[in-house]
Amino acid sequence: MTRRGFETLALLMVFAMTAFTSYAADTPGFRSRADRVQAVRPPGIPDDATLEKEGARIGSIVIKVQDIFDTSRPEEDTRLFRLANRWHINTRESTVLDRLLMRSGDAYRESIVRESERLLRDTRYLYDATITPTRYINGIVDLEVVTRDVWTLNPGVSFGRKGGKSTSGIEFEELNLFGRGTQINFKQQNEVDRDIQSFRYVDNQLGSGWWTLELEHSDFSDGGAERILLERPFYALDTREAYGLSWLKDDRVDPRYNDGELLGRYRRESAAKSVYLGRSAGLRNGSVTRWSVGLSDESAFFQPAELSAVSFTVPADRRLVYPWAQVEWIEDDFRVLRNRDKIERNEDFQYGWRVRGRLGKSIEAWGSDRSAWLMSGDLHKGYELDSKSSLFLTGSLGARYEENGLRNAKLSLGARYYHRQSDRRLFFASAEIDSGEKLDLDNEIVLGGDTGLRGYPLRYRNGLGRWTVTLEQRGYTDWYPFRLVHVGAAAFVDIGGTWGNVDGQRSKHDILADAGVGLRLGNSRSALGNVLHIDLAFPLQGDRSIKSMQIIVETKKSF
Repeated sequence: MTRRGFETLALLMVFAMTAFTSYAADTPGFRSRADRVQAVRPPGIPDDATLEKEGARIGSIVIKVQDIFDTSRPEEDTRLFRLANRWHINTRESTVLDRLLMRSGDAYRESIVRESERLLRDTRYLYDATITPTRYINGIVDLEVVTRDVWTLNPGVSFGRKGGKSTSGIEFEELNLFGRGTQINFKQQNEVDRDIQSFRYVDNQLGSGWWTLELEHSDFSDGGAERILLERPFYALDTREAYGLSWLKDDRVDPRYNDGELLGRYRRESAAKSVYLGRSAGLRNGSVTRWSVGLSDESAFFQPAELSAVSFTVPADRRLVYPWAQVEWIEDDFRVLRNRDKIERNEDFQYGWRVRGRLGKSIEAWGSDRSAWLMSGDLHKGYELDSKSSLFLTGSLGARYEENGLRNAKLSLGARYYHRQSDRRLFFASAEIDSGEKLDLDNEIVLGGDTGLRGYPLRYRNGLGRWTVTLEQRGYTDWYPFRLVHVGAAAFVDIGGTWGNVDGQRSKHDILADAGVGLRLGNSRSALGNVLHIDLAFPLQGDRSIKSMQIIVETKKSF
């Protein structure tokens, strides 16, 4: 098919997708009311601002954990759904209570209540959560916490495809063991670069508190990995202290590509150890500042594993032992939206500033192989342009400063734009740019089917920098088949390119583009992924080795 034919096909697909979503949103009989947690504030209870002004204190806190399926509704009162409710162990009330930031006797603060809702929604084992005042007498306000469970057991088979490569696996996973929020996972995965057998254990509520414990062991077809994490993080805006330690060991064989062609493979043996503590004065005047100090030991050693090109270069060994200091500033400005990155779910978007900066110094006397300053940082800010449009900006920077100047420096900038056209249609656009300077060879910048261009193979281009732009027309239908998934659709165009040569390799830097359509299935009953993507992407430029159509099947956190 010619380039003009691809462009015509892409345009027709956009019209077809728009017609489909309009029909689904407006046609009687095609729609089904979404299933969501709803709470009604009883009449006579003052609003949150009045409760705070009058110095209300919290009385009783009632926890109501709803089943996966609401069998009081005729459409969900089926044998299969009743069986699923019976087999599923609901989240314990004590588990929900442990995630709340307030207790009986505390002063009522709207910001604390809303943040507790966010923390509950952030768990994988709850679909939604609301906290509502239900009674107010003599300065005492009673609260009701309503949550809804999702199916958290996954004994099954997984499959994915992107960039022309397929992955598959068999796993047993439970994300809410005995209703306590604990996660365990046994997995055998066939990935693009290696086969993996792994075990993972995560407890984010260790000892009914805010400590997190993560244990992971993996056997690779080309090595293995182990990881331990124990920390009590800054779990809420008003948290005053944080502590943590981590240990990671990794051994694997990684490839290096140039314009999609394999140059060779190298064995990478890496390790990372870190310990830190943090302090904060808590939430003050709508923002919080956090200070942290720590000590890290990071190393990576390389050797050739397979040579395919004469000019193939193995990355250089390194070891960095360094103390560091970090400051973070966060504004308390969050908003609850729907039908942006998910389908028929409450989404917590941060509009306020989030800025973080870290500075460390590697010391040769402590075991480092060089003296260097290590810098990293990131920022985020959201803007409400008008009642229908929002813009979110992000940036990050990481670099080492050695005797001969900057090394492994990488600057990343991004923007996401949302324009609400109707309750069921939204235009989305994003732009990203990554620029590197004297990057370590194991930290290459690549562009392809797994990095923004859905119509192309994995790692199709590489260079010292890349840019991508995505334009996407989204449709959120009210179709709820079998009351299991919410259905959406998208028509998209991806554009991108690279610049600069790495390690003397001459690379192509043409502008690439693809167009396509996709189906989105928003998982409303299971914790095993938020949105399933099924995309057909058609490359509009490239050489003859590229397939005329890429099929992408993957689970992502967003639309």
